[in-house]
Amino acid sequence: MIAHSVEACEVCGNSLREVAVESWDVRQVQDIPAIELSVTEHRAEVKSCSQCQSLNRGAFPAGVNSVVQYGASLKSLMVYLLDYQLLPSARVEELLSDVFGCALSEATLYTSRERCFDELESIEDWIFEQVVTSEVIHCDETGMRVKGRLWWLHVPSTDGFTFYFVHTKRGKAALDAMAVLPNYAGISVHDGWKSDAQYECDHALCNAHHLRELEFIWERYQQVWAEEMSILLRDLKQQVDDAKAQGEAKLNPDLVQWFEERYQTLVSAGLATNPLPDLPPDAAKSRGRPKQSPAKNLLDRLQQHQSQVLAFMHDFRVPFDNNQAERDLRMMKLKQKISGGFRSVEGAQMFGRIRGYISTLKKQGLNVLDALKQVFLGNPTIPQPE
Repeated sequence: MIAHSVEACEVCGNSLREVAVESWDVRQVQDIPAIELSVTEHRAEVKSCSQCQSLNRGAFPAGVNSVVQYGASLKSLMVYLLDYQLLPSARVEELLSDVFGCALSEATLYTSRERCFDELESIEDWIFEQVVTSEVIHCDETGMRVKGRLWWLHVPSTDGFTFYFVHTKRGKAALDAMAVLPNYAGISVHDGWKSDAQYECDHALCNAHHLRELEFIWERYQQVWAEEMSILLRDLKQQVDDAKAQGEAKLNPDLVQWFEERYQTLVSAGLATNPLPDLPPDAAKSRGRPKQSPAKNLLDRLQQHQSQVLAFMHDFRVPFDNNQAERDLRMMKLKQKISGGFRSVEGAQMFGRIRGYISTLKKQGLNVLDALKQVFLGNPTIPQPE
């Protein structure tokens, strides 16, 4: 605190040095104190026994095992900058040098990252178990560059846990290897890919995707049913949100019936607007099904998977969309824009495990830097079950 005194009256010049203070006008300036690297030198005594002449050395604390090394706080900052702020290694080196005067190598960064990866193995298994046993999970995937080739980052997640899985493929082979969906007994919310839909758990489709498709069909083809279906889904979402806010567990049965009937009416109107085209004489010889319009493809999905489209209406645990998974994958695109892909498979796997841990910490409102520091101290923070 810095006090600023009043020495004399501004009007008459009378001295005010001995006058008592009546009140204070207060203003605050927030700033960062001088930043410098703290160095703690450990000295272990060396003594010779006067009786047997043997040499005895004092023991260093656990973790102090090199002549010069970096502490848990600095290592946690390295990992934070690499895998949460997504900075390239050269930028991390530059930042630490400019701010702390700490000259370190790229090898030091990746050694710290590898140590964090190893320490988080059991925590990743814990996160996996929490996801697998959740009542509702969100599933999605996005492309990522590994060794100059297209790989895939898969995510099954909840609003409290994030698990990432790196694989060369996008479909069933990757999902089987990830080992979440093959034995999952809850509700999987996804975007409607066939590879996601083939598992025996319950399914719910992302209506944010449906709204985007309906908007395209209305704007491109001016099909009225598409605009009305979009309005219906938005109105239904509002009804569900209002019921949840009022503490209700389900919608009124009559209201549910009305929405279902209106839904089916709009699908029938859409199918009437988009009949199947007449097939050419040689169509029987061609492979695969005939090409359909975007409107007909969407209508088939809405008709065949009505229960999955409207799952959020029947079960309030189910969200309207799959935005949770999309948010969890969005950082992968930022990673590629900021610092590119991965030079090795191991680097991609490290990123997935560490980033999944950090994402889980953020979802649970935990301090990321403190938790990463505890990882390097051998006492990692375990995320709490939902």
